[in-house]
Amino acid sequence: MKRVMLLKQHVGAPCVPIVHEGDAVKRGQCIAEPSGLGAKLHTSVTGKVAKITETEIIIDADAVQSEEYVKIKECESIVDSVFEAGVVGAGGAGFPTHIKLKTELVDGYIIANCVECEPVLSHNIKLLEENPLIVINGIKYAMEATKAKSACIAIKVKNKKAIESIKKALDGIDNIEVKELRDMYPMGEERAIIHEIFGDWLTPNQLPLEANCVVLNTETLANITRAVEDRKPVIDKDITIGGKVKNGTGSNIFFQMPIGTPISELIEKCGGIDGEYGEIVMGGPYTGKAGDINISTVTKISGGAIVTIPLPEYDGPLGLLVCACGADEERLRDIAAKMKSKVVGVTACKNVEVIRGANKCETPGDCPGQAQGILQLKKDGAKRILISNCSDCSNTVMCCAPNLGIPVYHHTDHVFRTVDHELTRRLPM
Repeated sequence: MKRVMLLKQHVGAPCVPIVHEGDAVKRGQCIAEPSGLGAKLHTSVTGKVAKITETEIIIDADAVQSEEYVKIKECESIVDSVFEAGVVGAGGAGFPTHIKLKTELVDGYIIANCVECEPVLSHNIKLLEENPLIVINGIKYAMEATKAKSACIAIKVKNKKAIESIKKALDGIDNIEVKELRDMYPMGEERAIIHEIFGDWLTPNQLPLEANCVVLNTETLANITRAVEDRKPVIDKDITIGGKVKNGTGSNIFFQMPIGTPISELIEKCGGIDGEYGEIVMGGPYTGKAGDINISTVTKISGGAIVTIPLPEYDGPLGLLVCACGADEERLRDIAAKMKSKVVGVTACKNVEVIRGANKCETPGDCPGQAQGILQLKKDGAKRILISNCSDCSNTVMCCAPNLGIPVYHHTDHVFRTVDHELTRRLPM
């Protein structure tokens, strides 16, 4: 069996291979190193290097595999251990974690982003329910590395079982507190968390350091613990598979699946796809992209894969309302094409700012009215609109579009209908 190790599973440039075609490699062995900003890449399987391209290392894996692995070298510091292990932001951003841990937080905070904001994805919450200490220990290591005096665990108030588990594990620890946040999207965005905890908005081009804190995802913190305590590199990933699979539309959680595992294999573990389907969404409903069941694999930043029902068809004129918190214009056009619609106009949420080529929201989850954008799309000839907005922004759309006689699709609709989840329309805030 072949396993594909992508050379870019992080922010920065692709890694540079340090192995050659024909080399025998062992699970956990470093096979590529960063060139500038990046993180080390280790093979998740034992086998032989079959091919190296500009984008990937393909390994012919041995028929029999072991959970044992080559340990990273012993390091003198937490930062060095995290670097050697190739830890990156596991929540999807992929920023190299050792760089964050080099920050010195004088009287600052480590914020554990345990929000798991995307619906359907639930492996982070399950980890907190079953093994909160691996995350709490990661927080402690992050505090030690950055000299932070305190930490907050940010989690949605609805996750009662996980909160109970965390608080029990925190008994007697005074400098780590739990912050229970509202259930809305995108509460997991860094600046939304910081606003909810501290009451201040960072601008779209400011980093959490401006609020004297470093934000780290649940699984990232667990990987810090594994790197420090077990000298384990990032070779496995927690992931959720959901949607139109034969064992039901609920969330199927897989802990520590080897990186490079084909998504098709995990879907088969769920009984396979249940009949006709629309897309394989890689990631969550809001920020995920359409994947290819024959190509997509587990990476360091994979959140999940969702098999959806077929998309609705509308062959008339469609307007697109782009939001920084959800799908970008490219993804909306992809969905519109699959709906067989004709795009006649595109506009952006009033809160969108373009920072270094990427859409950023001024105040994620706290949005202005969208009447101006809806009126523009109607003027462009749109008879219906496709939006990608957050909970609050969708509410503002629904305050005006129906009154103008314009039906609304949300780009998550086909995902949420698959799993019987409430549609993103008028939502309680």
